[in-house]
Amino acid sequence: MSLKDRFDEMAPATRLKAGCFIAALLLMAILYSALHDRIRKLELKRSSREAALTEMMLLKQRHREATAGAQKLANRLSAVTADDSPSKLIEDIGIKGKSSQVKPLKSEDRPGFLEDAAEVRLEGLTANETINLLHRLEKGIKPVVIKKANLKVRYDDPSKFDVVLNIALLKPAPAIQDRK
Repeated sequence: MSLKDRFDEMAPATRLKAGCFIAALLLMAILYSALHDRIRKLELKRSSREAALTEMMLLKQRHREATAGAQKLANRLSAVTADDSPSKLIEDIGIKGKSSQVKPLKSEDRPGFLEDAAEVRLEGLTANETINLLHRLEKGIKPVVIKKANLKVRYDDPSKFDVVLNIALLKPAPAIQDRK
């Protein structure tokens, strides 16, 4: 006997109960499937938002670092006066060696600032004086860029160096005035 024949032989009240039970099972299966799909979509959305949040936190940290660096450069640029020059800067540092020479180079205009460049030659510096000079140039109050550095050991005294530096003192760009 088939399942359909058995269903037809049942009493109408029993058939109604069996139909309601099967309908309830189907409804629960549909609801479970829909709920499962919704949960899966929410999990995917959560994981993508977590990844985006992680990336945003990394970008926020990078932005803070860049802002701090820009602020530091702005503070250093504000310390530069109009009469500052690379030769005055080398003079202020006070490291001279046997002989020193500062030759001005062509200045360059960059967006937001001007590079006042010079070639600095210092002869007969000790290793400590050389390191101090480089440190004071890079970490000093005024913004200086060391574009090129050439260190040579002296033949007559191997404990001394001849130093040739191409440096640029960064100055704020002159304000463009409206002409009428």
